[in-house]
Amino acid sequence: MNQQEKTQISQLGEFGLIDRLTEGISLQNASTVKGVGDDAAILDYQDKQVLVTTDMLMEGVHFDLTYMPLKHLGYKSAMVNISDIYAMNGTPRQMTVSVALSKRFTVEDMDEFYAGLKLACQRHGVDIVGGDTTSSLTGLAISITCIGECEKGKAVLRSGAGQNDLICVSGNLGAAYMGLQLLEREKAVFNSTEHESGTAFNPDFAGKEYLLERQLKPEARGDIIRELQEAGIQPTSMMDISDGLSSELIHLCRQSNTGCSVYQERIPIDYQTAVMAEELDMDVYTCALNGGEDYELLFTVPLTDHDKVIQLKDVKLIGHMTRPELGRHLVLKSGLEIELKAQGWTSNL
Repeated sequence: MNQQEKTQISQLGEFGLIDRLTEGISLQNASTVKGVGDDAAILDYQDKQVLVTTDMLMEGVHFDLTYMPLKHLGYKSAMVNISDIYAMNGTPRQMTVSVALSKRFTVEDMDEFYAGLKLACQRHGVDIVGGDTTSSLTGLAISITCIGECEKGKAVLRSGAGQNDLICVSGNLGAAYMGLQLLEREKAVFNSTEHESGTAFNPDFAGKEYLLERQLKPEARGDIIRELQEAGIQPTSMMDISDGLSSELIHLCRQSNTGCSVYQERIPIDYQTAVMAEELDMDVYTCALNGGEDYELLFTVPLTDHDKVIQLKDVKLIGHMTRPELGRHLVLKSGLEIELKAQGWTSNL
């Protein structure tokens, strides 16, 4: 569809756009008394504890529309918030979505964004119950708040780990970062002088589809939360891996007042991640420790749950908590211990 065929947002106005984007949303949760359409949503949680998380995503900082399709952006925007609720051992229930748009975005662009957003919410049983739209002079800004519930006394904080607790991660690490490196490499080729001279551009993504999916379409690990509950395992601390394993481990240790030992050889890495790291001449373990955006779960369990946790098929035991004075270490395959340092995302403000 070319630009002449697209609908300018000004043709619908703010309320017309909201009506279009929220049309057909059906409520899935009994706790949603009233959703979109009033000044505020009405929620009823009775005897449950309520969890609330919010994230902002800024164009040029958190995403690049050169290679991020708007449908994928909508899906990922929802998923990073849903993941935060799971990381508290909760169940996501409702979501509000606010966007700031520059004039280059059309109604059809927002249809694509909301298609991804709705898909993510449908897959995880989340109701979209409100939000806001406004104009922007600098591109696209997205602010999402996700609301969830948890049984009283079952919420898992970052501060509950104890000495000798086992450290576990779900899935594998580093793939999202490798996906980002792949996309940035192909973008650089696209922007090269050779391309500008009229040479046809064909991105080299063959055999790397998993890496692209991990970067463009991450999945929150609600399945792991359900498996833990079914196995009768109550984590002592937990968070999702958004800024890199090293950074998140340091958060857990600081807030739980512990040290840790993590074993390099136990860090789960996918084959495509290893191949891509070698292709880019990067150390794959550095990528796994510091890359971020994996949205896997990092959690600790009591030593007594060892036999239970090793039975979970997509969970890897990678180390244990120690006394705080022993520090935070990565144990290399050689047996050498090196201090863990946070080298993931940091603000430049």
